[in-house]
Amino acid sequence: MFTKIRRILKQFFNKSKNINNEPLNRVSLIVIILIDIFILINVFTGLDDISRWHLSPTQAYPCYSEWQSYSKQTTKDKNYEIVRLSLQFASNNTPSRSEIYQQAEAGHLGKVSPTCLQYAEYQDKINNSKNQQTIKTIDQKQVQISNFQQSNNQIRAQYDSTLLEKIAGQPRGQSINQVSAEKAKQELDQNNLKISQRKQEISLLKNELLNQPESVSFLGFLQKENEFTKIEQGYKQASFWYPSIQLAFQSLFLLPLIFVALLVHQFSQRRRYGLISLISWHLLVIFFIPLILKTFEFLQFGVISQVIFDFISTILGRLLFLISYVYILLIPLIGFGIIKFFQKIILNPKLQAVSRVQKSRCVKCAKKIQQNDAYCPHCGYYQYVECQNCHNLTYKHLPHCKHCGSLQDSSHYH
Repeated sequence: MFTKIRRILKQFFNKSKNINNEPLNRVSLIVIILIDIFILINVFTGLDDISRWHLSPTQAYPCYSEWQSYSKQTTKDKNYEIVRLSLQFASNNTPSRSEIYQQAEAGHLGKVSPTCLQYAEYQDKINNSKNQQTIKTIDQKQVQISNFQQSNNQIRAQYDSTLLEKIAGQPRGQSINQVSAEKAKQELDQNNLKISQRKQEISLLKNELLNQPESVSFLGFLQKENEFTKIEQGYKQASFWYPSIQLAFQSLFLLPLIFVALLVHQFSQRRRYGLISLISWHLLVIFFIPLILKTFEFLQFGVISQVIFDFISTILGRLLFLISYVYILLIPLIGFGIIKFFQKIILNPKLQAVSRVQKSRCVKCAKKIQQNDAYCPHCGYYQYVECQNCHNLTYKHLPHCKHCGSLQDSSHYH
């Protein structure tokens, strides 16, 4: 196996830096490398664009995260927080929540959940000028409370030292503090009273906001468990299949490029178009690189990964580290499959030898030779091998002897 891998790697690098078995000069090699980098960047850009063609789970179910956060909250202000979240888009130039959700469908496959669109309509009704002013007033009062609390912290820092000075009988004129203990206590009481008043005012404003008809309708909509259970199921199902959808679209982008590059490469080899053969070979490699990477990414995060995760979780409980063992065994098998693919289809010397012998070309470099040439005058490759049955010379890599027709052992060629 390792001998085959070394031979394939040697063929790979020879094809990547030679034109008709002649090495490229450094300038040409640098130019080809720059072309490779440019094309590879554009390939990954195209893959990124096409992978986002279908709506992601977050785009298809944009209200799911807000509803999930709301349903898990246990604080008494959770109704106020979800209503306040609807008032984030206060600018007149900013599109409504419904428009933002619907814009996600433009130029994409898939549909936004109707429940989420209805959710956005309720939020847009809440987002009116009266409710926006209420939120601004609440925020202003919160700022005032913070200022009073900050003032109290400064006063308390001085209050302790002034109280000690008073107990020690130190004259007021010699005090290092600007406020006396009595004055500090008075200001603390006044600020605490103001903080209490502001908190009561905020509580009244919050109740006023929550009692608005549009808020009542929105909160009532949030209590429809059946609707949001469907949202949760749809989101989880979309998250499960989304990596597979992305890989399908990415393959749809790459496979035509690979197919065209392969056809051009095979055609240029037959016609001995050395430069075109070299460039098409580089393109073929470039198009395969992201396909292999995206396939490995899918194996790590896609449906197969989820199935393996669920299976191990069910059978072995918390021994999830065993997933790493599965991948350690699985990835080499996939790599072996890729190597066999290149060996059997793209770099198969038997398939190449059939057409080359028919056209009187070297079975290795594909250049034109005389029919009876034992060695290629271009690359020096020996064209024949001794038949194991009749011991006459027959062509390498062809399945049967040209003299006796017996089947040849391919290992005899190496």
